[in-house]
Amino acid sequence: MKQFLLSLAGLFAICLVSIASPVQAQGFVRADHKQIVDTKGNPLILRGLGLGGWMVQEGYMMGLSNLKAQHIIRHRISEIIGRKKTEQFYRSWRDNAVTKADIDAMAKWGFNSVRLPMHWNLFIKTMPGHKTNGRMVWNEEGFRRVDALVGWLKANGMYLILDLHAAPGGQGHDIAISDRNPNSPSLWDSHVNQAAMIALWSEIARRYKDEPTIAGYDLLNEPNWGFQDSHDKGGCRETGNAPLHDLYERTIRAIRAIDKNHMLIIEGNCWGNNYAGVLPIADSNTALSFHKYWTPTTQESIEPFLKLREQYDMPLWNGESGENTNDWYIRAVALQEKNGIGWSWWPLKKIGRGNPLEIKENANYRRLTAYLHGEGKKPSAKDVFAGLMQLARDSRFDRNIHHQGVIDALLGASRVSGAPN
Repeated sequence: MKQFLLSLAGLFAICLVSIASPVQAQGFVRADHKQIVDTKGNPLILRGLGLGGWMVQEGYMMGLSNLKAQHIIRHRISEIIGRKKTEQFYRSWRDNAVTKADIDAMAKWGFNSVRLPMHWNLFIKTMPGHKTNGRMVWNEEGFRRVDALVGWLKANGMYLILDLHAAPGGQGHDIAISDRNPNSPSLWDSHVNQAAMIALWSEIARRYKDEPTIAGYDLLNEPNWGFQDSHDKGGCRETGNAPLHDLYERTIRAIRAIDKNHMLIIEGNCWGNNYAGVLPIADSNTALSFHKYWTPTTQESIEPFLKLREQYDMPLWNGESGENTNDWYIRAVALQEKNGIGWSWWPLKKIGRGNPLEIKENANYRRLTAYLHGEGKKPSAKDVFAGLMQLARDSRFDRNIHHQGVIDALLGASRVSGAPN
């Protein structure tokens, strides 16, 4: 999550072309030129929280920023307690970290949407191969959890944005975000991985094409890759972005062959900030998502994105922001809503402060993290397993530390402004 808000003026020399328009179904959130509108066609400001850490654990969210990626954390844990008990912990974590109580609370607080970061391996069990007759074998756990989440949100009149946070192979050099293994082909180095991403979105479209609780499909979280220059690790100096544009177009065609209802959301290179060569996209029901961290809360700070909204006649959505102070939150939300931009704050909960909910660490877990930081002796397998299972239980809503000040900072500005819901 190393986002950088670029000054994009002058980078875009692409002329606006006519954009194909899919047939619109009634009853779905959609992109209507420069606005996101609700099922009745009224302007909609999405005010949401991201469920980061539930399906994809970034190291810093677990007090293990030194290990970065989930697969590394998982491997180090399994070295101590074994694979079977490691899987038991992760399943308990997924059972507890997000439940109906979390969604009910978000609705009560005043949020109207949730962004779900998805890990491909919770949806794809086996890639196509000789043992599968060339077919993808789906992992039903991911879909089962999405189904449950849809039900909780529907009961509260809230929306869901599905976000492919960890794509097959991984979409960037920042490995914590996408759980990328640098020793294996990336998303960009493998036609198989790209085909798997497209197949996954096609399957999501097949299963959810008639579900209006889902507001949109966020096709690829924070790509960060230098296509023209391998030294440009984050893709912030990229001026072409041809592989990213091509993958978006192929994914959109596959989705639209099945699902003409849902709004699509695209993110630029450089952690969702560099759109050179990415636009235009040949689909009118598409929104542009930028991510904003640690940058000024001035009109000038979002001006490059406002210009893109005007140039390409498409709505903006701030898909990620956060990890800052309450004062910054107040100013950032006010800035965005003044400009008609919805947002999703990152995250709902993690180990550490700065978010609405905080997961408590226990003594055994602290001994594990100290060891994994190289700062303590190796704890026993029994203590590590006990600490992990307690951490999973403590990830539940009723065991979290609640930070009402964060909630007030995020929603206070919208209550005062009277912006549309």
